[in-house]
Amino acid sequence: MSFDIAPGEFFSLLGPSGCGKTTTLRLLAGLESPDPDGGSIRIGGAPVLGLRPYERNLGMVFQSYALFPHLSVARNVGFGLERKRLPAGEVARRVADALAAVRLDPEEFGGRRPAELSGGQRQRVALARALVLEPRMLLLDEPLGAIDEQLRRAMQIELRQLNRRLGITFVYVTHDQGEALGMSDRIAVMERGRIVQLGTPADIYERPRTEFVAGFIGESNLFDDPAGGRLAVRPERMRLLHPEEPAPPPLTAVPGTILELLYQGEMLRIVVALDDGSRATVAIRNEGRATGSAAWLPGSAVQVAWRAEDARSLAPA
Repeated sequence: MSFDIAPGEFFSLLGPSGCGKTTTLRLLAGLESPDPDGGSIRIGGAPVLGLRPYERNLGMVFQSYALFPHLSVARNVGFGLERKRLPAGEVARRVADALAAVRLDPEEFGGRRPAELSGGQRQRVALARALVLEPRMLLLDEPLGAIDEQLRRAMQIELRQLNRRLGITFVYVTHDQGEALGMSDRIAVMERGRIVQLGTPADIYERPRTEFVAGFIGESNLFDDPAGGRLAVRPERMRLLHPEEPAPPPLTAVPGTILELLYQGEMLRIVVALDDGSRATVAIRNEGRATGSAAWLPGSAVQVAWRAEDARSLAPA
């Protein structure tokens, strides 16, 4: 693989377990060594393969947080500074600034132990411990994987705002597609140790290049392309028509039968068995059609329709 990350960018490595994202992060950090013919790694334009992790001026945040349970929050955050034998006054000042940067009051939280904190607060302490070293780049390895969904969403916003406010380059490893799409400036989608697509969230979601990307980033319906290959259509770009309803000329329509209706609050996901033996999923806004005479009911004959411009031609995997 070969890629560049811009200064201050929020760059995500996204892919399934075992695809090589954490290994890539560890290579950046200096925790792994590349093969002898494995190319070069440069940070700030300078080669770093001969440098140890602490010499690369990087911060790293792990999913487990890795806080010292016997130390206070302030001592956890300042641990790296103490190891550098900085004056006590400077350590205290930088610890207070780092805690304030992650929205933890130093007076309120500095004396607590990790066991006295919530999951979100421990996550913030781990971030502060990395930021206090004033790194040029922050490496984050699935940092939100151990917290509940509601807090996870809040922390996603916090991390994005922190990246913008501090201007530090973030390299973020995740297998969560929604997390990467919502937080990143650019995403590298990985499969089996290779980057299969690199671009902005909109580029990758709206214009997937391969069947793997189309299926891994969100959900796609796949159809045979009359010109050969595959066409991918996102569920939210599809429409349901009644079986006798003529499809307007811009639409392609195929007949089928509703198998299942999945109620998801503001959205309805409708699974349709197409007459050719395949299946398609259609996502529509919930406008009262989940119940009543206007509902799309299992067993109903329908047509699944889409516009040609909403279908993406996929390259071979």
